[in-house]
Amino acid sequence: HRDLHSFPTRRSSDLRIGNANSKGEYYLVDAVAVVRDMGLEAVVIETSEDEVRGINTKAQLAEAEAVMQARLRKAAMDAGVTLIAPETVFLAADTTFGKDVTIEPFVFIGPGVSIADGALIHSFSHIVQASIGKKAEIGPFTRLRPGASLGERVKVGNFVEIKASTLDTGVKANHLAYIGDTEIGANTNIGAGTITCNYDGFFKHKTTIGTGAFVGTNSSLVAPVKIGDRAYIGSGSVITKDVPDDA
Repeated sequence: HRDLHSFPTRRSSDLRIGNANSKGEYYLVDAVAVVRDMGLEAVVIETSEDEVRGINTKAQLAEAEAVMQARLRKAAMDAGVTLIAPETVFLAADTTFGKDVTIEPFVFIGPGVSIADGALIHSFSHIVQASIGKKAEIGPFTRLRPGASLGERVKVGNFVEIKASTLDTGVKANHLAYIGDTEIGANTNIGAGTITCNYDGFFKHKTTIGTGAFVGTNSSLVAPVKIGDRAYIGSGSVITKDVPDDA
């Protein structure tokens, strides 16, 4: 135990903790003997069991995860996040929250998620590598996949899946839709059952939808395709060609 700034930098070839034991594992406790052999001093500190847990089984891994989740939930609530049923919400170490965020029970948040001020996440939503704007409302039963970027006051509802897409301010997709590789302009409405057909069996393609557009129920937008500003797509349409503004 010495001043770390004066401790010499060691190459991987210099590492002295070996695995010559019955399990072929590297044991941290071997460091005590190593530092003594180096003429350094080993000291003892007291800490909680949770700081030094050994993880050798899936059960022990689950126990360690439970400890981490408890810490993340407490930190979120200390920062002002409302968790209706904290023990049912799963967070990631890098989850970031704005002010006055509310999360209902049974929500899973994976890595790379940011949630802005006033957002509301309803139950049974699954969110990974996505950003959620101010006062947006998500779920219940919404899936946000990597690259989903939701603007201010966006509403995404039941059984809507979004991947690699940007939804601008005030966009609504309230029911039963798939939105992939898509840009949607402000205040556009995506009707129930709408699908952006982004995959042709070989490549992914992009859909662009303008501002103030209305996409009717059960529409299929076959990418690559562009829907103009304020365009109106009738229910059940299959769109294979670009649609101009106001059409």
